[in-house]
Amino acid sequence: MQSRQPARGGGQRAVARGGQAVGRTPEGAEQAREPSSLATAVAPEPEVGARSRLAWLGAGHCGDPVSRMASASTSKYNSHSLENESIKRPSRDGVNRDLPEAVPRLPGETLITDKEVIYICPFNGPIKGRVYITNYRLYLRSLETDSALILDVPLGVISRIEKMGGATSRGENSYGLDITCKDMRNLRFALKQEGHSRRDMFEILTRYAFPLAHSLPLFAFLNEEKFNVDGWTVYNPVEEYRRQGLPNHHWRITFINKCYELCDTYPALLVVPYRASDDDLRRVATFRSRNRIPVLSWIHPENKTVIVRCSQPLVGMSGKRNKDDEKYLDVIRETNKQISKLTIYDARPSVNAVANKATGGGYESDDAYHNAELFFLDIHNIHVMRESLKKVKDIVYPNVEESHWLSSLESTHWLEHIKLVLTGAIQVADKVSSGKSSVLVHCSDGWDRTAQLTSLAMLMLDSFYRSIEGFEILVQKEWISFGHKFASRIGHGDKNHTDADRSPIFLQFIDCVWQMSKQFPTAFEFNEQFLIIILDHLYSCRFGTFLFNCESARERQKVTERTVSLWSLINSNKEKFKNPFYTKEINRVLYPVASMRHLELWVNYYIRWNPRIKQQQPNPVEQRYMELLALRDEYIKRLEELQLANSAKLSDPPTSPSSPSQMMPHVQTHF
Repeated sequence: MQSRQPARGGGQRAVARGGQAVGRTPEGAEQAREPSSLATAVAPEPEVGARSRLAWLGAGHCGDPVSRMASASTSKYNSHSLENESIKRPSRDGVNRDLPEAVPRLPGETLITDKEVIYICPFNGPIKGRVYITNYRLYLRSLETDSALILDVPLGVISRIEKMGGATSRGENSYGLDITCKDMRNLRFALKQEGHSRRDMFEILTRYAFPLAHSLPLFAFLNEEKFNVDGWTVYNPVEEYRRQGLPNHHWRITFINKCYELCDTYPALLVVPYRASDDDLRRVATFRSRNRIPVLSWIHPENKTVIVRCSQPLVGMSGKRNKDDEKYLDVIRETNKQISKLTIYDARPSVNAVANKATGGGYESDDAYHNAELFFLDIHNIHVMRESLKKVKDIVYPNVEESHWLSSLESTHWLEHIKLVLTGAIQVADKVSSGKSSVLVHCSDGWDRTAQLTSLAMLMLDSFYRSIEGFEILVQKEWISFGHKFASRIGHGDKNHTDADRSPIFLQFIDCVWQMSKQFPTAFEFNEQFLIIILDHLYSCRFGTFLFNCESARERQKVTERTVSLWSLINSNKEKFKNPFYTKEINRVLYPVASMRHLELWVNYYIRWNPRIKQQQPNPVEQRYMELLALRDEYIKRLEELQLANSAKLSDPPTSPSSPSQMMPHVQTHF
């Protein structure tokens, strides 16, 4: 595992640009994914172990945050292995009875109902099967001898449930349920008209797919899984800022927000200029949308320029000014004596920023902020992104029309949005890496496009974030702790599928990371499967990692005490998510090529449900590399066994070799 303390040497930082030959960059370092597989289907893995919690900011009180970092919650009831267990259905007498079918289950998962249905497969036609609905998933097993179809769908993935057909429907398989999912697919089931079978299934699915609408808990609060590592301890803000060399003479850590009184959507711990007092911060907060003041995200280890994030200033139509805010931005600029201007990147199109004045928002004008330069990055809002992804789904599911594929993809504008986000992040990273200026990033409220830009720029600048643990810390820090509205954007447990707040902002970020991994196949410790499992559990509600809109809400709900972290699942089986071509490098800046010629649709994610689209399997070089690694491990194991057997036969211990390397000092492995 990569150390959290990167080298701080003063040497020249290496720069790599996507599309150019820089070091060892073999093609195709991504892992493939079978079309019928589900990342959430990893559930049946028997990963068991005690789970401790580090609740460094304990819920319900506002004591000393540093002392609270040592507090841990008690572990839950120890559960059994998930393999070879059937779902237990509570009977009327309260006794759990095992079903004969080997349906996978999680600890805490119980069966609600099962029914015989016809699954209207968009690829292979009607398939007779039995569907099992639990408090976590919809599980379908084919009953036909010539079909081995299995569907395993977490209920959190479901966005919409509609009835199809009515009492007078006479067409074959025209009466049933139509289910829209958040992960680029739809499901359709036909049921018998008699016996209210559809009504029962509709009501049960609606109840457990949208638990918040029925005063039920999300499954994450019922999940009793145990893992041998505690994912909640991955991110400790004090440790992460210390890794960056903070606090120092110019930047300090403040606990002004420890009870979330300054800003209820910011984390409890913030890094601000040393010269800015807490009273200064309170005055600045009155002039920033949602009180989201400019705070430090990352500092360059050599030139000490910084990335700062915030929300828009409350300028309004009258062009209001705030001397405290203007002075505060000047103090940020002066933390580095080598720069004369602070660069402000407003993620919005300029026309949107001007329009926001009508609702009390706005941007930093030249006449008010004399020592700052403002640039607009033209990234569109959440509504445009939502509609763009809908168009992507229309062209990839259920059928892909080959004859008009390129024009259809272009009409979605999805890759254009990816390009604009990457281009903006590159500008931020380049400005900071060059040492020319510190950078302030904001959009409207500072929790959507701002998070995309800061996290991608930090990924380009800091190789630590390209490790598995480093990327988890990046997500925890820039997205989860700084208040990206996951509950609103995803709609966890909420039946209102038309909610205008829903938008694929985090998916877009992960897509950008995947684009970077394609251009730099050796730069990332994690593989494609790592990114896919993050997205699958973004929706699943199996873990508490992405629940709620901000840190204060998670504290109130005691999420770290009552739920399991996604990082527990991933870090207990890291080998599965490792890129075999990863080459650890320090101080290498990545500049991906953000042109349409170098960007592509992520087929293994967006079109994975279509069995007719050939999935991008691991390339032969990667496959052979993995085989050689396995062969090496096997030979080393056999060599150790021979050495132990030989040691037992020798009567003179000093002459017995003590290790495989002593037995065969001339043997070298190069793979």
